[in-house]
Amino acid sequence: MLTRTFPVLETERFRLRKMEEGDAPRVFDYFSKDEVTRYYDLESFQEEKQAIEIINRWNGKFQENEGIRWGIALKDTDEIIGSCGFHQWEKEHFKAEVGFEIHPDYWRQGVMSEVLRPTLKYGFEEMSLNRIEAFYDPENTASKKCLEKAGFMFEGVLRKAAFEKGIFCDAAVCSLLKEEF
Repeated sequence: MLTRTFPVLETERFRLRKMEEGDAPRVFDYFSKDEVTRYYDLESFQEEKQAIEIINRWNGKFQENEGIRWGIALKDTDEIIGSCGFHQWEKEHFKAEVGFEIHPDYWRQGVMSEVLRPTLKYGFEEMSLNRIEAFYDPENTASKKCLEKAGFMFEGVLRKAAFEKGIFCDAAVCSLLKEEF
């Protein structure tokens, strides 16, 4: 069960914390890049107010006990470089979907491998999840490798399972069970 106080998680290099409207310029910076939104179910941001809206939506999900999204902040500067967390939380089935993104300047530096561990631990221990799912575009090999490294097992491809940016697209699905963590 999520508590009302937003939990802060730490790793060697990062602090996973609640995002505030003051983080909007950084969130806008990476969500305005086509390479970040290429496999994301939203269009590249055109205005900073879109970043404020997504931050508020994520924080609202936490307040409504429907999920949690952490900002990934550099420990030394507190600057947000991405986010990760849980959505599509089905409490009756003890499962949720994990999602994440990071600024391209931090790609291939082990960021997600480092922050996924405490995120997944939180899901299993604090949210009482038994299954954590991840969906990704089958062409997104970086996400696939990151999830495999975290212990996720590939389950298959859901053909034309989503309608994003005006087209039907496939979704690869993988999962990690509590007993495997």
